[in-house]
Amino acid sequence: MLSPVDVLIIGAVALVVFGPDQLPKVARRAGQVVREVQNTSASFIREMERAADDSDYHAAAAPVAPENVAGEAEP
Repeated sequence: MLSPVDVLIIGAVALVVFGPDQLPKVARRAGQVVREVQNTSASFIREMERAADDSDYHAAAAPVAPENVAGEAEP
């Protein structure tokens, strides 16, 4: 986590680098990029969980052939 001093230093450097006219645009775009990354990450996690749930469902629903004493499947 960034301390308040760190945030001030980053803000001052950004102000010098981008200038007062461009800084709001750059900050807005950075916020949009962070939001897009968070949304993409959440979507990816949801899809992976859904795929895991589906594979668990299909594995549980698959019939298991009974085996005899020798370990061979029954006809």
